[in-house]
Amino acid sequence: MVLIDGYPNLHHVTASETLAQVQLSKGINPTAKVKAPGGRRRPCILIRSSLWKAGTAETPWHDSFDLDNNRISYFGDHRVDHTVPVGTTQGNAVLLEAMAEHRGLTAEQRALAAPLLVFSSVSRNGTHKGYVEFCGVAVIESAVEIEQQARGVSFPNYRYDLSVLDLRSENDRVDWAWIEARGNPDLSADETLELAPRSWREWVERGDVVRPEGHGRVAVPSLLSPRGPSGPAPDPASVASGPSSAELTVSTLMDRLRNLRVHTRNGRPSRHKPLALLWGISRVAAGKSHLAPWHEFRDEVGEILSEFGLPDSSVTPEYPFWHLRTSQLWGVHGLPSGQAVAAHAATFDRLNPTGGVTEQAEHLLRDPFVRSQAVAVLRETYLADIDQHALMERLGLAGYESASGVDQLEEDQATEWGPAPRRTTSSSRVVRDTALTARVKKLHGDQCQVCDLRLATRFGTYSEAAHIRGLGRPHNGPDEQSNLLVLCPNHHVQFDTLAIYVDAEGTVRSTADDTTIGRLRRHPAHKIKEAHLRYHRALCGRDTPDPTPSNTTP
Repeated sequence: MVLIDGYPNLHHVTASETLAQVQLSKGINPTAKVKAPGGRRRPCILIRSSLWKAGTAETPWHDSFDLDNNRISYFGDHRVDHTVPVGTTQGNAVLLEAMAEHRGLTAEQRALAAPLLVFSSVSRNGTHKGYVEFCGVAVIESAVEIEQQARGVSFPNYRYDLSVLDLRSENDRVDWAWIEARGNPDLSADETLELAPRSWREWVERGDVVRPEGHGRVAVPSLLSPRGPSGPAPDPASVASGPSSAELTVSTLMDRLRNLRVHTRNGRPSRHKPLALLWGISRVAAGKSHLAPWHEFRDEVGEILSEFGLPDSSVTPEYPFWHLRTSQLWGVHGLPSGQAVAAHAATFDRLNPTGGVTEQAEHLLRDPFVRSQAVAVLRETYLADIDQHALMERLGLAGYESASGVDQLEEDQATEWGPAPRRTTSSSRVVRDTALTARVKKLHGDQCQVCDLRLATRFGTYSEAAHIRGLGRPHNGPDEQSNLLVLCPNHHVQFDTLAIYVDAEGTVRSTADDTTIGRLRRHPAHKIKEAHLRYHRALCGRDTPDPTPSNTTP
């Protein structure tokens, strides 16, 4: 049942093909451990506090929720009538074990730790029973053994100090697929981190909880996000949050590309989502439909993940296909409405849904400026240690790794070079105006516009004319003086390979760290079109194009 009395049903939200049905019948509700690669782990521990029962014989303690400061004091389950040692009741034993995991000294140890999902019982429809609000994800900072009183008798118990993580990046929600992945014995702990909230991944990496300054919660987070595309809580890909519910802008597109929810392994970000998005962008560049059937995605992206994914990462195309929705740039269509769906390849094989970049993203990515910037952002942020030429060739995005692009004749030579049988072909090659380049080099006296070097030769001086927006595919720039720079051979290579760029103020900078290289020297008779410099910056991932792109092909 999706709703009960108008409120989302927790059991529907957390329905799983992997985990047993979750319970909130007790204060401390652990899920069963699974034996997975890297060690045994517990998917999660669900904590419930009944604030109106505080101080009763059944619940003699007083849990304290200070969500404005991201802190909770929570008491264990030892009671006055218990005769066993204080740390051996089920709830205390589970939380003490979790605290030891939360104190892990390495990221590998912390990745196995069980997250605490905290709920508070609330009154609805005139009753105190059956209704809960989700309060967030927490880790245990410390535990103190205390003495409590009930019916005039003292008894021991534990008080746990919890730190509540910042979930603003997820609109104060948790994707239940993360917990389900933690319960999947076929996945390593590192692989499950791709689905975790950003703050949990940061805690795993660093070992401390980052507290946002000045962040007070206006209201308690309402729900966990369901696993399916429909259900009681909004899907992460469609949660209204600022620009996400309005028209997508170029700057928002780039921000979302830079901030994908990816886990890190040995300090390296997972490549599944960036590679899948580049594949989606390549479809837009090729003029194909932005949506592709799962079978096509599985085969094509699966091969790309096998070739360019991290060496120790599993080839699981179903995960980016489904979980890229959290980027709010990707959609999946054609699944049953009102049913919880998990990222299982078997389910997708049977139903063959379609997936791809959203219509708004496709609309922006049709513009060559935006597309160049998007490709650069993904490459630089997540894929910088890959052979860029091989990657772009494999994705059908050849030419985006350089400012010059790819000449058709170069492609033909690359495929026909060597002793293989030859065949006669016709091809188009850009005809360059040699008189134009000679004229602009003479204007500058063969002096580099970046470093002022005039390279002496045996019989004169030498410089090179570099096209700012390359003439080759996919840039298709014009062969005109306003699209040329006069450079020394070194700076020509660096400009062409996107190692340097010219910022909006005319300063030449290193793409790697934005340090200043020099200032682009100008000549009054050599007018340079700023749009070409902006296009080159976009290729370097160092420019956000105009918010309203032309949506014209070059």
